[in-house]
Amino acid sequence: MSIQINNDNSGFIAKGMTNSDLDKVVEIAGYDYDSVQDIFYSTMNPWQRKIGYCRLFDEAAAPLGMIIDCEPIHFEYNNKKWMIGLWKGQYDLVSGGEIGVYTEAFDLKIPGFFTGTFYNCASDSDLLQMSFVLRKNGKVLFRREGEHWWLTGFKLGEFSEPSELTMDISINLKNRLMRDAFIAGLYNAGYSKADLTINGNSVSFLYAAPHSEQPVTRTAATDRIIQRKNELLCAKYQEITQGLDNLQDKVAAIEEQAPELYQKIIKMGKAKPLFGIYETVLLVFLVAVATYLASRVLSEDN
Repeated sequence: MSIQINNDNSGFIAKGMTNSDLDKVVEIAGYDYDSVQDIFYSTMNPWQRKIGYCRLFDEAAAPLGMIIDCEPIHFEYNNKKWMIGLWKGQYDLVSGGEIGVYTEAFDLKIPGFFTGTFYNCASDSDLLQMSFVLRKNGKVLFRREGEHWWLTGFKLGEFSEPSELTMDISINLKNRLMRDAFIAGLYNAGYSKADLTINGNSVSFLYAAPHSEQPVTRTAATDRIIQRKNELLCAKYQEITQGLDNLQDKVAAIEEQAPELYQKIIKMGKAKPLFGIYETVLLVFLVAVATYLASRVLSEDN
């Protein structure tokens, strides 16, 4: 059974799909599936790696249905600005956590719209060995470990409040100089020496309540409304897939009985919906640059 492609270029699973069909659809979305832990996780070179990161993405998350805590750790090393971002919470239909490694691309200033640093995803030479354990109310949901730029895990159909989730994080920096720079970034973010465990170039700590200022789009009232929607989506997923013991059958049931949930599955996580935000930011930036250059040309002509 072949993969069909719909208008938004996302994979579409037809009835009677095989395991290889499902693998292809997951790959299109930029993820792999861990059948032992029943989680999705990001691959090394998905299309998301071309996007990068800026603070505007965190501001856009809640309006797009994702109630997640964010914790950016900024530091400088090897003549570059670095940002190691931590995220945990409810990504629409999934509960999950992330550690992202980013390096500076350029400072972006669009008057009246956005001012901040736009980061590139870390290159292969800047990958870090990382691990985390995501717990919900103290119970382990899953574990992730590897050398990566974007270590993630997403549990489909699981509903969580961000405050219920914690991450036991360990990051191995490249050398002592980078380790000390990262520790300084943790201190600047609000962590204390007592919060950290240091072993060689490895730094371990608990990410529970975020120390950083959260996006202005996160308010108690809007969080409550969006989370009730997310809770209903997860409840519907659990109802439809009850009694099914493998992902293939679960996704097939969702595709047949609730196509709107299926679309959320293949767009899980935050990168897919935020890609539109990225395109908008880039377009506005290019227009601003073009306007500036045009004004310079006109000024010189005059």
